[in-house]
Order: sequence, then structure tokens, then C-alpha cells
Amino acid sequence: MMRVPAVVESSVVGELEGLRGPIFAYCYRMLGSSHDAEDAVQETMVRAWRSLGRLEDPSGLRPWVYRIATNVCIDASKRGRRRALPMDLAGPNDGRGDLGAPLPESVWVEPVPSRLVAADGDPLERAVSRETIRLAFVAALQHLLPRQRAVLILRDVLRWKAAEVAELLETSVDAVNSTLRRARAALVEARGAENRAQGEDAVDPRLLDSYVEAFERFDVERIVALLHRDVVVSMPPFSFWLRGREAFRVWLESGGTGCEHARLVLTEANGCPAVALYRVGDDGVLAPSAIHVLEWCRGQVTSLHAFLDPSLFSRFGLVDGG
Repeated sequence: MMRVPAVVESSVVGELEGLRGPIFAYCYRMLGSSHDAEDAVQETMVRAWRSLGRLEDPSGLRPWVYRIATNVCIDASKRGRRRALPMDLAGPNDGRGDLGAPLPESVWVEPVPSRLVAADGDPLERAVSRETIRLAFVAALQHLLPRQRAVLILRDVLRWKAAEVAELLETSVDAVNSTLRRARAALVEARGAENRAQGEDAVDPRLLDSYVEAFERFDVERIVALLHRDVVVSMPPFSFWLRGREAFRVWLESGGTGCEHARLVLTEANGCPAVALYRVGDDGVLAPSAIHVLEWCRGQVTSLHAFLDPSLFSRFGLVDGG
């Protein structure tokens, strides 16, 4: 096996390690799961390390690693079911029903800390990155065929040229352009009614403070006042979800929410503000309960994704006791 010269290899190894973050963001969009993305990155790096000596041109490292990651993600997509949000699986509840039985982790598009997937660079690049890691966008991507997903992300998110994508996928430019057209059409159809107004570029910190205070006081009127009239509220790992602030009011007033006596900590997920909600037990001990991912528009919450999964806290670097 031919090896890259030692001096060059040292540089290549450093560049390979530097690609972990971008490859993770790519795999997250492809797979809709931070856990699956971590596995895909690990598999990509293992394959790259094993084959590094066969890399003929070190300057081609980036597209070479993306080719490996694409193949890993396509294989993973074929093995598992499409991840989704509750709105993809069932109709809305009126707030009077119960949550039902939780579904397995493998069903859901998972939230991810923004710091792991958000792009640096110029304002346009950051804006595109933020929009394309939102939960609704990532969920819509899962409706596409794996190869369509890869083409759309590479072309429309990462801004690769059609010729670069064609070389990566070992196909023609015409085939890439045709796949991209189908992928864009499928994405629009998948997003459907969820193509509503997006959140503001920057949320007023006072609004977040109001949200935290309202939940900690469990002031239903103040909570509801922060919501858009047609807010969507989802609660993975349950297929239960609500449309409209009045339905959420009914749910909050039902007495079974477990949100009373809560403490909230600010964080960020999928390019959006988020809060970690801890329940306070009778013994005064804080216990992880949920991660709320919030989308805002004109000073109101348009989407509230409440992930009722305490295991997410460690992924966000949050300690068990708040």
C-alpha cells in the first residue's frame, strides 16, 4: 500500500480531524439524529483512516471524505426507518386526550445543540445553515430518497457545484441537476403546511425571560399569551401534538402536564432558542424532564417542540441537577 509522505500525512491528518464538525452537520441533516450522525462520523473516520494511504492527491481530501460520509449515510438510511416529527404521524389532538404510549427513539427526528451544526463564515452562510438545521426542515429532508437528500444538501446547503457533486456521486452533471429538481419538488411537498413564517433572526432576550418566568410560575395565561394563535406544539416521544394556543391552554389546565414547580435553563438547539426544563420533586431535587425547542415570529412562539426525553440533557452538556 502506498503511503502519503510523512510531512504531507501530518497535514492531511490534521485536515481530516478538522472535517469532523462539518461532516457531523452533514450526517445530521442526512439522518435526522445526532446519535446516528455520531455513529456515521465515526464510521466515516475509520474508513478514511484505513484508506488514507491510498489518497493520491491530498488536496482532494475534502470531497473524498464527503464521498465516504455520503455512502455511510445512504447505507444507514436503507437499514432504518425514516425519522419524523409527530405531525408526520398523526392528526392534532384537541388538548383533552392523553399522551398515549411513547414510541421508540428511532422514530423521531432528534434535536441537536446548535453549536455542533451551525456554520461560521459570512452572514449568508450562517443564515442558510440556521434555516437548514431547523427541525421542520430536517424532518422534511427525511421524506426524500437518500441520494436526493445528499444532492440537495450538497448543492443547496453546502453550495457545491454540480460538477463537484457529480464527481462525488460518480454520475453526470445532467443526472445531478435532474435529481436536484426532483429533490426540491419533493421537499416543498413534504414541508406542505409547515412552510409557514420562520422565526426572527434574533429573539428578544426579554421574550425568552418571559417564557422562562411564565413556565416557572406555571402562569397559564402568560404562557398562552406568548404563543401564536396557530402555534404547533409537539411532544416526542409521543405522537401527540396540538395546533393552536387554545388547545395548548386546555392541555396545560388539564393538570397532567407535569410542568408545575419547574425550573428552566436556557440553551440553543437547531438554530433556535431552547430551554431545558427540570421538574422539582417533593424532596426539592431537580430532575431532567424536557428540552423545549422554540421557533419565533414577530414576538410570538410559532412552534414549540417539547422533547420529553431526559437522556437528551447530557447531549446538550446539561447536568442532571440543573
